[in-house]
Amino acid sequence: MALDMTTGSSSSSRSLMRQFWHEHSQVSSLEEMMLDSSAQELTQEDVPEILALLPCVEGQDILELGAGIGRFTGPLADLAHQVTAVDFMESFVTHNQKENGHRPNVVFLQADVTILQLPSQSFDLMFSNWLFMYLSDAELSSVAQKMLSWLRPGGHLFFRESCFHQSGDSPRAFNPTLYRSPKEYNRLLTSIQKIFGDKAYGFEIVMSRSVQTYIKRKRNRNQVCWLLQKVPRNSTSMRGYDTFQQFLDNEQYALRSIQRYEWVFGPGFVSTGGIGTTKELMSMLALKPEQKVLDVGCGLGGSDFYMAKEFGVEVLGLDLSHNMVELALERAQQETKSLVQFEVGDATRRVFPEGSFDVVYSRDTILHVADKRALFQRFLLWLKPGGQLLISDYCCGPRPWSEVFTKYVKQRGYSLLMPQEYGQVLQEVGFSSVQSLDRTERMLSALIQELQALEKSQESFIQEFSKEEFEAIASGWREKLERCVDGDQRWGVFHAVKPL
Repeated sequence: MALDMTTGSSSSSRSLMRQFWHEHSQVSSLEEMMLDSSAQELTQEDVPEILALLPCVEGQDILELGAGIGRFTGPLADLAHQVTAVDFMESFVTHNQKENGHRPNVVFLQADVTILQLPSQSFDLMFSNWLFMYLSDAELSSVAQKMLSWLRPGGHLFFRESCFHQSGDSPRAFNPTLYRSPKEYNRLLTSIQKIFGDKAYGFEIVMSRSVQTYIKRKRNRNQVCWLLQKVPRNSTSMRGYDTFQQFLDNEQYALRSIQRYEWVFGPGFVSTGGIGTTKELMSMLALKPEQKVLDVGCGLGGSDFYMAKEFGVEVLGLDLSHNMVELALERAQQETKSLVQFEVGDATRRVFPEGSFDVVYSRDTILHVADKRALFQRFLLWLKPGGQLLISDYCCGPRPWSEVFTKYVKQRGYSLLMPQEYGQVLQEVGFSSVQSLDRTERMLSALIQELQALEKSQESFIQEFSKEEFEAIASGWREKLERCVDGDQRWGVFHAVKPL
């Protein structure tokens, strides 16, 4: 049954959108709905790609917003407990009902999402494909508040939008679409929160990436999708920020901080030793062409571009910092032949099919993760049998630590283990052939070399940044040297294999 719930929407923006879609819904074809003459070819590839990015939908209650003529309704209904398919345009709802009305677990609604009312906490997943770009910022914020209410705790929101510019080639007499940047969607969706009982909830980003079909078919990176999760909010634990991602992007990995790090570590790198230590670590892997590598905490992608060029592997770079990924994507524009992709993602929440990768690689990142055991279990699942894990990470010496080091770890929010403890956790979750190497001496030599190079280029550094920033980063390197010499701070390298 289709229910009409559009009555009551009187805003000029909604009238404009209705006029736009009335023009582009005359025959309710796939080409018309997607505003692209290549819609048939695109949908054959992007539908399975999008579905593969979703969390488990089996037995779930799904709200599909902007369902259109139903190109996703059927595949979702094949697995879900129930799909509620909603669209603004009556002709699209009628077409969807014709295609999928035989499915007993689909409910069809003709509705304007800006006035739609649904029961609280009634859905496990909300799925939206090209909807938010037809909402103003105020409308999107209001809808996001409602979606938080409709989702059950721990539920997910998946959405996909055209960013920066249009993708489709259909002619348009006028175009009211809002082509936001990914950063604007991040801000709008993660800034809202809602109180349920005595708890505040908000959205946190699990994944954000470009749709690969459009890159392959149209050399177009502006099709971007997101997976967000409804989670409790505790700004105290995030040092005053709503999410850990916001903390990273505004503090340690603010854009200017990243630029200073890159000055020291070398182009494309924000981790100890830059390209030098990267080459040393690569020698432990024996990479082969066409292998698939996941880089967790990819930063600016220096290691990823090196692996792809040198060994012919395919790399997916994953980082929680939007600032890092945004810069990495800029660099990727110049690496046209490189088999490297990037996404904003939380490795503690991201889902990949079992056996997706030949190698999981991570540089100086897991220090941010408290539950390393759970993360390593995910790595083990994602690796193919015989696949390799290679990690470098900040570690610590025996406790008790000095007061200075204790304060430093707390201020950064790090979670550190001694190298032998790190290796023990890897063994306990099921990895074999675990090597736990204390490479603090290598870190020391890299720090000394980096500090000397920084001091030698002091004048040019100050011209690009400032004297205050030079003093801040130079003192930071000296303090890091002291922590390593004192034995509180260590640098570990870990190699392990997934059993056959």
